[in-house]
Amino acid sequence: MRQRAVVTRHGHVVRSTRWNGVRAGDAVVVDGVKERRQHWVFVAHVVNESTNDEWVEVRGGRVGEAKGRSFRPEAIYPGSAKKGSRLVGMSLAEAPQLPIP
Repeated sequence: MRQRAVVTRHGHVVRSTRWNGVRAGDAVVVDGVKERRQHWVFVAHVVNESTNDEWVEVRGGRVGEAKGRSFRPEAIYPGSAKKGSRLVGMSLAEAPQLPIP
């Protein structure tokens, strides 16, 4: 059974567990020299409505770690975008992985 998106609001900050076709717990790839070699899972997409800033929260790191980090949406790719040490395709901000109805 698929879980529904959880959207929470704290003042001007809106946090959602679904974003552009990924949901909490889905594997993602972060575009960065060190980050690309590590394993990450999506946690939430966050928007500050007063400043229009947005970021994506992920959890992971090296094997056995569970660090919480946040990155710009343009740096987040689907888990299938990693081929060896290269990234193929576009980021989730540019090409959402939404299901076709």
